[in-house]
Amino acid sequence: MKPNTDVAVMLYDGDCAFCRHWIEKWRVITGGKIRYEPYQKMLAYFPGITELQCKKEVQLIEPSGAISSGAHAVFRALSLSGKNSFFLKLYERIPFFGRVSELVYQAIAHNRSFLSRFIRSPKCGV
Repeated sequence: MKPNTDVAVMLYDGDCAFCRHWIEKWRVITGGKIRYEPYQKMLAYFPGITELQCKKEVQLIEPSGAISSGAHAVFRALSLSGKNSFFLKLYERIPFFGRVSELVYQAIAHNRSFLSRFIRSPKCGV
C-alpha cells in the first residue's frame, strides 16, 4: 500500500517489540495525524532512506518530502500533530538540547533489547 503523501509517515522497526510498544504510545499521543509504518513494508516507497538508517532510528517523511530521524523525527511528529511543539523549538534553537536529545535517543535505541525487559511487551529481538 503506497503511503498517503498528505500525511507525515514515520518508519520504524516493525520487528522490534520495544519499537512497536512505543509506536503505539506515540500513535495515541499524535492522534492519527502521523501515519506509522514498519519500514519492512514501506521502505520501497522511500528510495532516499536506507534499511540501515531505519534499523538505527525512526525516519519521519513529511508531505513536503523533508526527512528527519531520531529525536528530531520524534519532536517533529509531536509538533506536526499539534502536541508539544516546545520540544521542537528547543531542539532547533538550542544546539546543546539537540545534541543531548540525540545522544539520549541513540542510547535508548542502542539498548532497546535490554530496555524491553522493563516494559510489558515481548522482548525485543534486535
